Amino acid sequence: MNTNRLSMIMEKALSNQMNKEIHASHIFLSYGIWADDKGYQGIANFLYRHAQEERNHSIKFMEYILNRGGKPKVEAIPAPPNDPESLTDCFDGVFKHEVDNTTAIYKIVDLSLEEKDWATWNFMQWFVQEQIEEETLAQNLIDKLKIAGGDRATDESLFTLDKTLSEAPNEVPLAQEATGYNP
Repeated sequence: MNTNRLSMIMEKALSNQMNKEIHASHIFLSYGIWADDKGYQGIANFLYRHAQEERNHSIKFMEYILNRGGKPKVEAIPAPPNDPESLTDCFDGVFKHEVDNTTAIYKIVDLSLEEKDWATWNFMQWFVQEQIEEETLAQNLIDKLKIAGGDRATDESLFTLDKTLSEAPNEVPLAQEATGYNP
């Protein structure tokens, strides 16, 4: 008996989003490595935590597909973009990615309405709310950097920004606290 309660189109869309979230995780991990290499450990840890959060989003999609009787398909993940040229470029990249992700989330919501797949519509509402938070967070990064002076910020301003981001609350543990037993 077929127990899949997702259309083939919906299952593919959800799998694509699962992979998109993993790609986002790689992008933020890459940006975090770039920031760490530049000496911005606070910004790096902020980006590492964000990378872990994106991975967690991917797992949510995987679990939902499985719970609805489908089988998520893991695809090859494209390489992250080249390293940012500056903190402005980095934060603009984070914002652009979040807006692109919001667009993809909305397409799944639209598809769920079209198919009258109310379970998926309900599931996607968490992501709609999450994207509001993600876009706001990304916009706040850009605003904080502008207040600090943008790419012409003083070392003192950048030090303060880096310190502020290292202390930012987040439900995802700091990357530096991860171990083999507690990833």
